[in-house]
Amino acid sequence: MRKYHVRFGGGLGEKAGMTSLAAYPTASGIRDTARVLRISTDTVLSELRKKEATLESVNAALLRTLNPDEVRVDIERAGEAEMDEMWSFVGKKKDQRWLWHAIDHCTGAVLAYVFGRRKDDVFLQLKGLLEPFKITRFYTDSWGAYTRHLDPAEHKPGKHNTQKIERKHLTLRTRIKRLVRKTICFSKTTQMHDIVIGLFVNRYAFGRAV
Repeated sequence: MRKYHVRFGGGLGEKAGMTSLAAYPTASGIRDTARVLRISTDTVLSELRKKEATLESVNAALLRTLNPDEVRVDIERAGEAEMDEMWSFVGKKKDQRWLWHAIDHCTGAVLAYVFGRRKDDVFLQLKGLLEPFKITRFYTDSWGAYTRHLDPAEHKPGKHNTQKIERKHLTLRTRIKRLVRKTICFSKTTQMHDIVIGLFVNRYAFGRAV
């Protein structure tokens, strides 16, 4: 486990505390992070909120590599995606907050994600974010939103081809405490829920220095 020593009132100061905060493993909750870094929970929350405007819902770095020449050479890799939705909640378990996301079927790279209810309109948001990737084959489970809004010729429902994204779910639940099904660590606000998970996806899936 990484250890950070932060002194205030001289030497490292609060700026160093924020540098450590950015690097601290996301499996820790707000209070855990504040205690280890010896800063207040209000400071942790404030710094996290500052990150909200920098988050992206699409893997722009990957999209930029898919120029027409590369897509023609490797059309199968660029054209297939796995999609799934992941349950979580904010405040109370009845207040569900689902993470919808899509990954490249061949490489496992995360393509895009959105948050919301388990409703058709939220899935359509994700579908819209995927349009620049020119997906020609979608692998999903049999949830109704997929069958209602995906072309049957491009859609293959079933668990056989969604193993990579199911494994992504396990990684997320292991590394982010508020996604664990039975936990005392959960988000009190939708904003903080989306920021913490969004930061993880942006840093570790999109490779962005946020």
